[in-house]
Amino acid sequence: MPRPVRPAAIAVAFTVLALTGCGAEVTAREGTDDAARAGGGRYPVTVENCGEKKTFERAPQRVVTNDVGITEIMFALGLEDHMAGYVMPDDKGDLTSVPWKDGYTKTEWLSKEQINKELVLDARADLVFAGWNYGFNEGDGFTPAGLRRVGIDSYVLSESCRNGQGKARGVMSPLDALYTDLRNLGTVFDVEDRAESLITSFRKEVAEAQAKAAKGADRPRVFLYDDGQDKPLTSGAFAGPHDIITKAGGDHIMKDLEDSWTTVGWETVVARDPEVIVINNYGDTTAEQKRKFLMSYKPLANVSAVRNDRIVVLDYVDLVESPRNPAAIRSLAAELRDLSS
Repeated sequence: MPRPVRPAAIAVAFTVLALTGCGAEVTAREGTDDAARAGGGRYPVTVENCGEKKTFERAPQRVVTNDVGITEIMFALGLEDHMAGYVMPDDKGDLTSVPWKDGYTKTEWLSKEQINKELVLDARADLVFAGWNYGFNEGDGFTPAGLRRVGIDSYVLSESCRNGQGKARGVMSPLDALYTDLRNLGTVFDVEDRAESLITSFRKEVAEAQAKAAKGADRPRVFLYDDGQDKPLTSGAFAGPHDIITKAGGDHIMKDLEDSWTTVGWETVVARDPEVIVINNYGDTTAEQKRKFLMSYKPLANVSAVRNDRIVVLDYVDLVESPRNPAAIRSLAAELRDLSS
């Protein structure tokens, strides 16, 4: 799950307008100076981010990103030269097997600790790309509004947009959030063609996985287990695992939960009897330790996934909004087919 802040720690949300669909309103205004036209782009440009219209007079040059999925969105778009660096813990798995792996060697790893205002000021950031519960939180006072007061702009991860209902998050489906951010950032950084090429490629990969996935009554019931023993942390309809599970041919048992990452009771898991459990692999507790807990926890003994030992492991970066989501769908679809055969 988004690592810096547990959902229970999120403070009161603010109201934002809902976005719909994967597209985002993008406009460009005429009349700008030569410096703003650097790179051939048309500036200023305006994009809609989590219900707020944001205008950029030029492409940001010193972006600081928080967490692996957000960082890799920038890398996938080829925007390393626009980055001051990234912040993430060192428990995010293999960073060397993705097409954009060179971004990690070209960009400074600023910190393995939680992102904060002092860090981004020291980095002379002109934009922070983070998300609610992916770096931004009122509890520590690290918010877009707080950054604005010290002259730093922000872009909020669309998976984390707030819908105005308490702590709940999510105004669009997770894959649509990925496509929205790619398209928005393509406009902001004048790499629209690159963004559209990625979106087209990702849509094709997802469609091919869906074509081979189980349908209807054959879809296995799937539960996402992030962490926690007293109460499991899991994914609702507005976190990445929902789209990944559903498009891979699974029936996400928490699809009626209109939230992103949140806790539920074990009794709910038992009652819905998942046939497959997907483990989110990250953090101090290893995937194998999580598996051993699930297999030995007595209340789960009669749950189909435990009884039949049908447990799948995906990495954290596969399950939060990131350019790895389409490959995760393809991988999980293959796993679900193998388990059903």
